[in-house]
Amino acid sequence: MKKGKKAAKVIGCIFLVAAVGVGAWFAGVRISSKKHNLITLDTSSVPEPVSGPETEADVELSDVSMHYAVYGKGGKPLILIHGNARSHKDLDETARYLANNYTVYSIDSRCHGQSSDPGEIDYDLMAKDVKEFVEKMGLEKPYLVGHSDGAIVGLTVAYTYPDLLGGLVSCGANSNPKTFLPHFTVFVKFNNLRNKDKLNDMMLEEPQMTAQDLGKIKCPTYVVAGEFDIMKLSDTVFIHESIKDSEIAIVKNADHSTYIMHSGKQAFALIDAFLKNIK
Repeated sequence: MKKGKKAAKVIGCIFLVAAVGVGAWFAGVRISSKKHNLITLDTSSVPEPVSGPETEADVELSDVSMHYAVYGKGGKPLILIHGNARSHKDLDETARYLANNYTVYSIDSRCHGQSSDPGEIDYDLMAKDVKEFVEKMGLEKPYLVGHSDGAIVGLTVAYTYPDLLGGLVSCGANSNPKTFLPHFTVFVKFNNLRNKDKLNDMMLEEPQMTAQDLGKIKCPTYVVAGEFDIMKLSDTVFIHESIKDSEIAIVKNADHSTYIMHSGKQAFALIDAFLKNIK
């Protein structure tokens, strides 16, 4: 009986220490986030989503056949780009909400979804694909909204082709693999050990953005991250501070994907609030 009571006390102490540690970590994250425009998304006036894409098709670029879906018609063109190992279908709900105010071109990046796999992939190549897509489709100063890898592609497009975009919303980008939180890096490396994949390799090796690169961006830019994202807050701030006149927002209680991939209402509230104010 005494041993049982002692064990119970030890376990209780462990739980108490863990709870205090988690509480301290949470408080630290909240305090840091408040310094950089911590926001709560208001979805009370978000319109109903459209029923689905108007069309789906493929377009032949210089070295990839790119699949895309078009949602809405008549609004300003907006290119929507998914994250690593995803496809345009993962952002279907977001696209259907945005289609109320924009003509949304939701694309599958090379080596993803229904687009072709030419064997090579990196962010520069994906940025080139986007440029060619814009030119092939005859889009005039489109907006670009990217999530995760799509956000990295968006930033790369914006500094490589500074006159191409009319505006950029970067959701969950990192400037360097070293800025991932340790648990996420371990997760990706473990996945790569089980099943080596060029998409995992890319996340572990790229991007390598510098302040000089980001300083070339001229279009209005919104740098966004979740409060509990997979990269250090300092990296999101670095991206923001490197882009002249950019805006920053940290979405309260959100992780890497909740506000953009899992909630079309929140995505619309976030994205439209920024884009509608671009002159």
